[in-house]
Amino acid sequence: MRAFRDLSSSPMTIHFRTGFLRTAVRLSLIAAVTAPSVAPAAESIRVIDPWARATLPGQKVGGVYMEIISPRDARLTGVASPVAGAAEVHSMTLEGGTMKMRAVKALDLPAGTPVKLAPGGYHVMLFDLKKPLVAGEKVPLTLVIEEAGKRTHKIAVSAIVRTGDQ
Repeated sequence: MRAFRDLSSSPMTIHFRTGFLRTAVRLSLIAAVTAPSVAPAAESIRVIDPWARATLPGQKVGGVYMEIISPRDARLTGVASPVAGAAEVHSMTLEGGTMKMRAVKALDLPAGTPVKLAPGGYHVMLFDLKKPLVAGEKVPLTLVIEEAGKRTHKIAVSAIVRTGDQ
């Protein structure tokens, strides 16, 4: 019977292993640098300082405000909340000395531009509130954002309830 020689420490084997590992590391780095990002687009859309105005007992409507920044052109096309029977995006404009509030089908979110939803401007209206919005509590919302190509994302947001126009 012929004995096999242990080649695990031979210079040729060590050279092969070292070269193989170097090649594997290089290919991994190239793949990491050139691979397209696979993070969901919704994760890159930022919602800053979402808050809702506290309501009085028996009040059936409420307002929610925030700032939205999208890295790509997009549109806010809908909103929902379990604390309300319905939710809509609204605008307020001054017409002939009178403030007018209207629902909007969609709110444009230009790439990289902060879009403010604030008292006296664009905002989210909550209708048929199931209970009063109490300062310190949180209001869960789902924002529906549509990007070019009709790709739709749902973003969960938690708005803190505050008093006044804070």
